Amino acid sequence: MKHTDFGQMPCPIARSLGKVGEWWSILILRDAFYGLSRFDEFEKSLKIAPNMLTRRLAGLVAGGLMEKRQYSARPPRYEYLLTEKGRAFKPVLLAFVAWGNEHLAPEGASLLVVHRETGQPAEQILVDKVSGRTISDEDYVFAPGPAAPEVMRARLREVSQRVPFIKHPGGNGVVGPGHNQPQ
Repeated sequence: MKHTDFGQMPCPIARSLGKVGEWWSILILRDAFYGLSRFDEFEKSLKIAPNMLTRRLAGLVAGGLMEKRQYSARPPRYEYLLTEKGRAFKPVLLAFVAWGNEHLAPEGASLLVVHRETGQPAEQILVDKVSGRTISDEDYVFAPGPAAPEVMRARLREVSQRVPFIKHPGGNGVVGPGHNQPQ
Protein backbone atom coordinates (compact mmCIF):
# COMPACT_ATOMS: atom_id res chain seq x y z
CA MET A 1 0.00 0.00 0.00
CA LYS A 2 1.46 3.32 -1.09
CA HIS A 3 1.81 5.99 1.59
CA THR A 4 0.36 9.41 0.76
CA ASP A 5 2.86 12.26 0.95
CA PHE A 6 1.05 14.78 3.15
CA GLY A 7 4.07 17.09 3.01
CA GLN A 8 3.10 18.24 -0.48
CA MET A 9 -0.51 19.10 0.39
CA PRO A 10 -1.39 22.79 0.79
CA CYS A 11 -3.23 22.28 4.09
CA PRO A 12 -1.03 23.07 7.14
CA ILE A 13 -2.76 20.31 9.12
CA ALA A 14 -1.88 17.73 6.45
CA ARG A 15 1.70 19.01 6.20
CA SER A 16 2.09 18.80 9.97
CA LEU A 17 0.78 15.24 9.94
CA GLY A 18 3.34 14.46 7.27
CA LYS A 19 6.11 15.37 9.74
CA VAL A 20 4.76 14.15 13.08
CA GLY A 21 1.46 12.35 12.40
CA GLU A 22 2.76 8.88 13.16
CA TRP A 23 2.16 8.12 16.85
CA TRP A 24 5.71 6.98 17.62
CA SER A 25 7.02 10.33 16.38
CA ILE A 26 4.72 12.27 18.69
CA LEU A 27 5.69 10.07 21.64
CA ILE A 28 9.40 10.53 20.85
CA LEU A 29 8.85 14.29 20.87
CA ARG A 30 6.96 13.98 24.17
CA ASP A 31 9.88 12.08 25.67
CA ALA A 32 12.32 14.67 24.32
CA PHE A 33 10.35 17.33 26.18
CA TYR A 34 10.61 15.15 29.30
CA GLY A 35 14.40 15.40 28.84
CA LEU A 36 15.28 12.13 27.14
CA SER A 37 17.83 12.41 24.34
CA ARG A 38 19.60 9.08 23.86
CA PHE A 39 18.53 6.16 21.72
CA ASP A 40 18.49 3.70 24.61
CA GLU A 41 16.42 6.11 26.74
CA PHE A 42 13.76 6.40 24.02
CA GLU A 43 13.84 2.64 23.43
CA LYS A 44 13.35 1.87 27.13
CA SER A 45 10.67 4.50 27.68
CA LEU A 46 8.61 3.61 24.62
CA LYS A 47 9.30 -0.14 24.49
CA ILE A 48 9.73 0.31 20.74
CA ALA A 49 11.64 -1.97 18.37
CA PRO A 50 15.11 -0.55 17.56
CA ASN A 51 14.50 -0.56 13.79
CA MET A 52 11.24 1.38 14.23
CA LEU A 53 12.92 3.86 16.59
CA THR A 54 15.78 4.34 14.13
CA ARG A 55 13.30 5.15 11.33
CA ARG A 56 11.25 7.55 13.45
CA LEU A 57 14.30 9.39 14.78
CA ALA A 58 15.68 9.67 11.24
CA GLY A 59 12.33 11.12 10.11
CA LEU A 60 12.31 13.68 12.91
CA VAL A 61 15.90 14.66 12.07
CA ALA A 62 15.09 14.89 8.34
CA GLY A 63 12.02 16.97 9.19
CA GLY A 64 14.12 19.41 11.18
CA LEU A 65 12.42 18.72 14.52
CA MET A 66 15.45 17.04 16.09
CA GLU A 67 19.18 17.11 15.51
CA LYS A 68 21.49 14.12 15.84
CA ARG A 69 24.67 14.84 17.77
CA GLN A 70 27.50 12.40 18.49
CA TYR A 71 28.42 12.21 22.17
CA SER A 72 30.78 9.21 22.08
CA ALA A 73 33.34 8.16 19.46
CA ARG A 74 34.03 4.64 20.74
CA PRO A 75 31.59 3.16 20.28
CA PRO A 76 29.83 5.82 18.21
CA ARG A 77 26.80 7.00 20.19
CA TYR A 78 24.34 9.77 19.40
CA GLU A 79 21.83 11.89 21.19
CA TYR A 80 18.76 13.44 19.64
CA LEU A 81 17.96 16.99 20.65
CA LEU A 82 14.97 19.17 19.90
CA THR A 83 15.64 21.94 17.40
CA GLU A 84 13.88 25.29 17.50
CA LYS A 85 11.30 23.82 15.13
CA GLY A 86 10.91 20.82 17.46
CA ARG A 87 10.54 23.01 20.54
CA ALA A 88 7.82 24.94 18.70
CA PHE A 89 5.79 21.70 18.75
CA LYS A 90 5.24 21.99 22.52
CA PRO A 91 1.87 23.80 22.29
CA VAL A 92 0.57 20.89 20.19
CA LEU A 93 1.62 18.43 22.90
CA LEU A 94 0.06 20.66 25.57
CA ALA A 95 -3.18 20.61 23.58
CA PHE A 96 -3.02 16.78 23.50
CA VAL A 97 -2.59 16.76 27.29
CA ALA A 98 -5.54 19.08 27.89
CA TRP A 99 -7.84 17.28 25.42
CA GLY A 100 -6.86 13.82 26.66
CA ASN A 101 -7.37 14.77 30.31
CA GLU A 102 -10.76 16.30 29.55
CA HIS A 103 -12.16 13.66 27.21
CA LEU A 104 -10.25 10.41 27.67
CA ALA A 105 -9.43 10.16 31.37
CA PRO A 106 -12.53 9.06 33.34
CA GLU A 107 -10.18 7.98 36.15
CA GLY A 108 -8.64 11.45 36.33
CA ALA A 109 -5.62 13.20 34.86
CA SER A 110 -2.37 11.23 34.79
CA LEU A 111 -0.28 14.14 33.51
CA LEU A 112 -0.62 17.79 34.41
CA VAL A 113 0.94 20.97 33.10
CA VAL A 114 2.09 23.01 36.09
CA HIS A 115 4.00 26.23 36.67
CA ARG A 116 7.68 25.39 37.24
CA GLU A 117 8.05 27.55 40.39
CA THR A 118 4.62 27.46 42.02
CA GLY A 119 3.51 23.97 41.02
CA GLN A 120 0.08 25.38 40.21
CA PRO A 121 -1.74 23.46 37.47
CA ALA A 122 -2.33 25.41 34.29
CA GLU A 123 -5.79 25.67 32.82
CA GLN A 124 -4.99 25.82 29.15
CA ILE A 125 -6.85 27.94 26.63
CA LEU A 126 -6.01 29.00 23.11
CA VAL A 127 -5.69 32.77 22.81
CA ASP A 128 -5.39 35.10 19.84
CA LYS A 129 -2.04 36.80 20.43
CA VAL A 130 -3.14 40.02 18.71
CA SER A 131 -6.53 40.58 20.38
CA GLY A 132 -6.08 38.56 23.57
CA ARG A 133 -9.44 36.87 22.92
CA THR A 134 -10.00 33.19 23.66
CA ILE A 135 -10.24 31.28 20.38
CA SER A 136 -13.54 29.41 20.30
CA ASP A 137 -15.70 27.60 17.74
CA GLU A 138 -18.33 30.30 18.07
CA ASP A 139 -16.04 33.20 17.19
CA TYR A 140 -13.24 31.79 15.01
CA VAL A 141 -13.43 29.81 11.75
CA PHE A 142 -11.10 28.62 9.00
CA ALA A 143 -10.51 30.97 6.07
CA PRO A 144 -8.18 30.72 3.08
CA GLY A 145 -4.74 32.23 3.47
CA PRO A 146 -2.88 34.14 0.77
CA ALA A 147 -1.26 30.96 -0.58
CA ALA A 148 -4.45 28.85 -0.57
CA PRO A 149 -4.98 26.97 -3.83
CA GLU A 150 -8.34 27.18 -5.58
CA VAL A 151 -9.42 23.73 -4.33
CA MET A 152 -9.06 24.91 -0.71
CA ARG A 153 -10.82 28.20 -1.47
CA ALA A 154 -13.70 26.26 -3.09
CA ARG A 155 -13.99 23.93 -0.09
CA LEU A 156 -14.11 26.87 2.30
CA ARG A 157 -16.65 28.71 0.07
CA GLU A 158 -18.85 25.61 0.22
CA VAL A 159 -18.61 25.50 4.01
CA SER A 160 -19.35 29.22 4.26
CA GLN A 161 -22.68 28.58 2.50
CA ARG A 162 -23.72 26.55 5.56
CA VAL A 163 -22.25 28.99 8.10
CA PRO A 164 -23.74 32.41 7.37
CA PHE A 165 -21.98 35.72 7.88
CA ILE A 166 -18.41 34.75 8.55
CA LYS A 167 -16.19 37.82 8.59
CA HIS A 168 -13.06 37.41 6.52
CA PRO A 169 -9.78 37.88 8.44
CA GLY A 170 -8.43 41.39 8.14
CA GLY A 171 -11.91 42.88 7.78
CA ASN A 172 -11.92 42.42 4.00
CA GLY A 173 -15.60 41.59 3.88
CA VAL A 174 -18.14 39.02 4.91
CA VAL A 175 -18.17 35.44 3.68
CA GLY A 176 -21.46 33.61 3.60
CA PRO A 177 -24.70 33.26 1.67
CA GLY A 178 -25.07 36.08 -0.82
CA HIS A 179 -21.49 37.29 -0.28
CA ASN A 180 -18.48 36.80 -2.50
CA GLN A 181 -15.41 35.05 -1.17
CA PRO A 182 -12.51 37.54 -0.87
CA GLN A 183 -9.60 36.66 -3.12
